Amino acid sequence: MNASADQWSEAPDEALLVAFGNGDAEAARILTSRLLPRVLAQAQRMLGNRAEAEDAAQEAMLRLWRNAGNWRQGEARISTWLYRVVANLCTDRLRSRRSVGLDSIAEPADPAPSAAESMVDQQRHRALSDALAQLPERQAQAVALRHLEGLANPEIAEIMDITVEAVESLTARGKRSLVALLAGRKAELGYDDH
Repeated sequence: MNASADQWSEAPDEALLVAFGNGDAEAARILTSRLLPRVLAQAQRMLGNRAEAEDAAQEAMLRLWRNAGNWRQGEARISTWLYRVVANLCTDRLRSRRSVGLDSIAEPADPAPSAAESMVDQQRHRALSDALAQLPERQAQAVALRHLEGLANPEIAEIMDITVEAVESLTARGKRSLVALLAGRKAELGYDDH
């Protein structure tokens, strides 16, 4: 990562937008990586069409970049302003669709898991919890912090007050024990061997 990226990685959104307005392209890249996924998700939910959502999200980001030089700090949060712009763009697109007729618009896919998928997920969660409970306490803690909470080994070492090498050892032994404990339940938990 270059010096500019390091400088902006922890900066607030407003500072990044002002920096872009002053010509810093790296600030714009970082702000885009923060905001675009959320803007695209909002547009996708509203429009139910990926291509249209991408167009709306791109237009919203272009409007943000055009306003960068005139942004008045403290008036509104950038994310709030951007969500409002996306909502307006999507509403306009939805209004233009009405002339087509609601019956011709496909029903958006429900992103929620089905009842069967939810049951399998619950069963897997219970099986993992039961297997973790059978591990020695330190192994279970290390495995949970690493693989369920997503913490890095140095963070885990600090939390557990042990060395990074000890964390690595605990997680490796814990994973091996979990594999052994759950090996006979693969089919039951929906993990096929193909």
